[in-house]
Amino acid sequence: MLESLLWGAVAAAPLVLGAVLAGIRAWPDRLLGIVLGFGAGALIASIAFELWQDGLEQGGPVPLAIGVALGAAVYFTADRLVERWAKRAGGGAAAGVPLALGALLDGIPEQLVLGFGLADGAGVSVALVVAIFVSNLPESIGSSSDLLDGGVKRPAVLGIWSAVAALCALSTVAGWALADVASASIRTGLNGFAAGALLVMMVDSMIPEAQKRAKDLAGVATVFGFALAAGLSALGG
Repeated sequence: MLESLLWGAVAAAPLVLGAVLAGIRAWPDRLLGIVLGFGAGALIASIAFELWQDGLEQGGPVPLAIGVALGAAVYFTADRLVERWAKRAGGGAAAGVPLALGALLDGIPEQLVLGFGLADGAGVSVALVVAIFVSNLPESIGSSSDLLDGGVKRPAVLGIWSAVAALCALSTVAGWALADVASASIRTGLNGFAAGALLVMMVDSMIPEAQKRAKDLAGVATVFGFALAAGLSALGG
């Protein structure tokens, strides 16, 4: 159990680190766009080579497809609710929330799966840990910067991401505890859920924001992020 808590904390640490980095200084728009594009590329690789591929190998296409549909629907619905709240609150307070929501809906099932692997005796590679940093850190930096620009105070931003990180870390422990009763179909569905939520978040929020801020450099940054994360995934596999 202690091992699962440790690895859960390590995997969730980039979320808090990103909030700290965003609070230390104001990031130039172009640099922030490059960071977001890089993170989007890393997430695409994570979906393709970790969530999707592992899901197919564990439980096949049907539970994976169901999980993807559920993840997309939950994120879409939650994001629409955030938009309505933003209109009532005046807009600024909700800046950056979609990325935080995506990180939460991705992180919980992803770290449940990490807990399952630890309970089954599977090791955690350094490459996997680095890949998590590569994908999660830009999400947190981008969301935190948007929240700060929208008028949210630094302690509140740090509190939001600390709560997301804590829930994700505890999900690793939950996965470890539930490993004996979680079937291959459930594990595959969780992979699909995370993939579906991430895909909608990237297309709706992360990639448009990267393009808006970094302009012509967004595509190149996305390719670099994809290449690095895909290479790390191959090393970890």
